[in-house]
Amino acid sequence: MGLYVGMDLHSTNCYAGIIDEEEKQQFSCKLPNDKAKIISALAPYRREITGVVVESTYNWYWLVDTLMEEGYKVHLANPAAMKQYEGIKYINDKSDAFWLARMLRLGILPEGHIKVVGFVKQFFCI
Repeated sequence: MGLYVGMDLHSTNCYAGIIDEEEKQQFSCKLPNDKAKIISALAPYRREITGVVVESTYNWYWLVDTLMEEGYKVHLANPAAMKQYEGIKYINDKSDAFWLARMLRLGILPEGHIKVVGFVKQFFCI
């Protein structure tokens, strides 16, 4: 059974929510923006995680790098393209994290992409 992780990222913390194929919540937690603590929180679910969605806010790069280095399949949610879903999106971190995970599970996540220019990573949409 696959698990889907949504991460609502902020400047000092992130909220992680994990759902299964039936959208049952398996895990939810507010975590400090600390690489070791985030990796540790995901570790018990690692083998079953199909993908991790990170909302591409201004500070996404360190978290994406960390998750990719650990072997997770990472998706960057494109917030600009999600405007059309505003009526569905809730207003707190927990529900936002689960909403991102659900969009990934359903295959309707609007994604951005990473482009490396020199040593700088940039987010762009196609």
